[in-house]
Amino acid sequence: MTLPASEFIQNRDGSVYHLNLLPQHLANTVITVGDPERVNAVTRYFDKIEFKVQKREFHTQTGSYQGKRITVISTGIGTDNIDIVLNELDALINIDFKTRSVKNELTSLDIIRIGTSGSIQEEIPLDSFLISESAIGFDALLHFYDCNNILDKEFSEALTKHMHWPKENPDPYVVQADKELASKFNEGFRRGVTLTNCGFYGPQGRVLRLKLKDAQLNEKLKSFNYSGKKITNLEMETSAIYGLSKLMGHRAVSLNAIVANRVTKEFSKNSKKTVDSLIQLALKQIVA
Repeated sequence: MTLPASEFIQNRDGSVYHLNLLPQHLANTVITVGDPERVNAVTRYFDKIEFKVQKREFHTQTGSYQGKRITVISTGIGTDNIDIVLNELDALINIDFKTRSVKNELTSLDIIRIGTSGSIQEEIPLDSFLISESAIGFDALLHFYDCNNILDKEFSEALTKHMHWPKENPDPYVVQADKELASKFNEGFRRGVTLTNCGFYGPQGRVLRLKLKDAQLNEKLKSFNYSGKKITNLEMETSAIYGLSKLMGHRAVSLNAIVANRVTKEFSKNSKKTVDSLIQLALKQIVA
């Protein structure tokens, strides 16, 4: 079936609408970062860079690190941006851009998020690294897709009961990391359950001027325990990356630099150095 122009949008040069990429620009291993400036922080360790493009917050570079071809792309912040990036990355590899139809044989990408995060457990120190074995989504994104077969319903039901979840809020959803891809990252990483929030302030329990509906939000999250698993950290993209990747048949893992501890009220004194250390460690284990 030919995809309509309103659904699969191409630019005048044939590239995919938001990312401005053509299929030949994409490697099968993709690193996602939030900040467009962080793309250069990753690719400065590459042996060579073969392609660069930037459109809006989506900055992409493809090159090689120790002989392995890798694409690095910035997503911006939030699961709404992840919806754009994941769908268009999948289109680049699984839609024929000439016939505008889905290919008969589908290809799987390895998608590795390198991002910052805040801990909600006191024992997780600043400047440490954490792999998200599971991700909880407090946004509504995945509920717009046919996704029941990939969700951990018992986990999310236990959480909503523990939180006394308001009926007007979207139901939380829980998705697992790709175990095989996650197993590549061992040395130097803690493992935990990551909560993806739909905002940085109120949804993460931060108070500047606005009063929260639930002042005990983070205390409830901190005390939650499901089959021995605690929520370890908060960020804003992982659940969407995991959910969309599973639905599309890609492998995904999220690597977090812990730059804040919400319990001790501390923030890293050199978060840039911490992120750089995570980038170097991740690259080494990608090619190991």
